[in-house]
Amino acid sequence: MPSKKRALVFGAGALASALTLAACSGGAVKSDDGAAGGEGGNVTLNLATVNNGQMKDMEQLKGEYEKANPGVTVNFQVMEEADLRAAVTADVASKAGQYDIVTIGAYETPQWGANGWLVDLTEPLASDSNYDVEDILEPVRAAISNDGKQYAVPFYGESSILMYNKEMLDKAGVTLSENPTWQEVADAAKKLKKGNTAGICMRGKPGWGDLFAPLTTVVQTFGGNWYDADWNATVDSPEWKQAVTFYKTMLDESGEADPVSYSFNECLTALKEGQAAMWADASVAASLLEADDSPVKGKMGYAHMPVDKTQESGWLWSWNLAVPATTKNQEQAVDFVKWATSKDYIKLVGEQIGWSNVPPGSRNSTYEIPEYKEAAAAYAPITLDVMNSVNPEQPGVNPQPWVGIQYVSIPEFQDVGNQCAQLIADYIANRTSVDDALGKCQDLAAAAGEAQK
Repeated sequence: MPSKKRALVFGAGALASALTLAACSGGAVKSDDGAAGGEGGNVTLNLATVNNGQMKDMEQLKGEYEKANPGVTVNFQVMEEADLRAAVTADVASKAGQYDIVTIGAYETPQWGANGWLVDLTEPLASDSNYDVEDILEPVRAAISNDGKQYAVPFYGESSILMYNKEMLDKAGVTLSENPTWQEVADAAKKLKKGNTAGICMRGKPGWGDLFAPLTTVVQTFGGNWYDADWNATVDSPEWKQAVTFYKTMLDESGEADPVSYSFNECLTALKEGQAAMWADASVAASLLEADDSPVKGKMGYAHMPVDKTQESGWLWSWNLAVPATTKNQEQAVDFVKWATSKDYIKLVGEQIGWSNVPPGSRNSTYEIPEYKEAAAAYAPITLDVMNSVNPEQPGVNPQPWVGIQYVSIPEFQDVGNQCAQLIADYIANRTSVDDALGKCQDLAAAAGEAQK
């Protein structure tokens, strides 16, 4: 089988676009000598991060770190996900050194580590007994490592689960098993569809991290995948056609109106407002559905992601903190990264912001904290169970030459996934046929596959 490790190579167009965005961004503020509070002056750590609730909580709590480390200031540069990816990619690829700490996904981490773009955190983590790196969930650690070296630490991790409104199911006389099949869920969704209320909400918005996040897991449990073990594209297979047709049919019969405009936030709102009865998506959504201000708090039930031919079909994702190799403040940056992903930080979030806000899916010990167990009783056990059960090395029926579930860990996948997602979205919106969409996607995937051979 070909190696699962490959250096990252960018297409000229993609890198040029990213470099243009970086050129329009503000420059980093750095000390000349990198000494925190030492003779040379203070240090400002520039942290590029994504605009989500957990990262906003970290920004709110950073003062605790700064008080304990006089002379160090952490400057958060918060961006939307697409802007973050472009800015950080441009910075590390060009070695501009704009950021001292970056927030990156499980998709990028092993590739960038192999390229030498990130500081190897293996020794700093292993040598710090208080940090307890072994406490990090093993599937998450595997996904952000390359060749036995860990290049990031997870701020939070997630899989995907099925979420449903128990009151709506009871009213319709519908029951679901804890490990449902997709056919079971599709049948239930038909019974739950009432006028403008969707039986199930699913992502349809184009994008490799939007539509293809859940759809790839459907394809895998139906027996398909992007490539075989020799990097031959298999998108035009009967298994792909069956999975994609099933997905569209379920949405046509029971889904939300205009699904191609729906992603995570739209489905979250639909469930909160009683406009949808079920939703299969990121496990982190459960904490938002059970938040104190959620109108469906206490009304939700949770199950494993539906399956067809596999035992599990949840994805695996983590938002991680990493240190670019270009930083002039490596010691301080690594220290902050450790603080923000430590057991003590998790307790700090619980005590100062709320236990339901604790970053999930990163550490096993989180799930042993009594206050968190109580606050997250509805969803924490199943989240931990699913995350420890998924297999990023072979999530589908057949072996694959990469590590990853809802993505292919090659640099070309961002472009291939985005273009193919648009093609599938056109099919969902009745603008093209399934054969035409999959045929064009096969050509795109095949060209990327050839580059791996």
